Amino acid sequence: MTTLRIHNIDSAPKESKALLEQSLKSNGMIPGLHGVLANAPGVLEGYQTLHKLFLESSFNKEELTVVWQAINVEHACNYCVPGHTAIAKMMKVDDAITDALRNENPLENPKLEALRTFTLNVTRNRGHVSPEDLQAFYAAGYGERQVLEVILGLSQKVISNYTNHIANTPVDTPFQKFAWEKQKQ
Repeated sequence: MTTLRIHNIDSAPKESKALLEQSLKSNGMIPGLHGVLANAPGVLEGYQTLHKLFLESSFNKEELTVVWQAINVEHACNYCVPGHTAIAKMMKVDDAITDALRNENPLENPKLEALRTFTLNVTRNRGHVSPEDLQAFYAAGYGERQVLEVILGLSQKVISNYTNHIANTPVDTPFQKFAWEKQKQ
């Protein structure tokens, strides 16, 4: 059961209406997450801005997917994992990458695996990464810009993952075929 209200354009606070219209235009629907975030217009705007900025980062479509899904899976977000599975498919990311991320398996591509590992280290350790973690990331071909862009992606995902945990946001109908639950360890 949803614990926070999911708004549509008609029910949203007036400051959120234009933001939800933007979501509808961009996505062809208003994602449930956006409807929940509409309760706090500044949070919805912040989320949309972070999403735009992360899309404009130096990461390619596979790297964006690795950062998003590594965090979504680590945070056990049953809403975002299906949503980003669909986004990866729309971006034509290889299903092998998406499947490995969803199943918490190492990626075959060493550079992408280094990105996944670094992202998980940042997430799990709340930014307290070791010099060895940084060196491994740099050795894989990434730099200081990408360190900061991982933090940008994490910032976006904290908003969505934590909101979905609290709101118990139902997975949007188009993404239900990609349903996911964290594997018991």
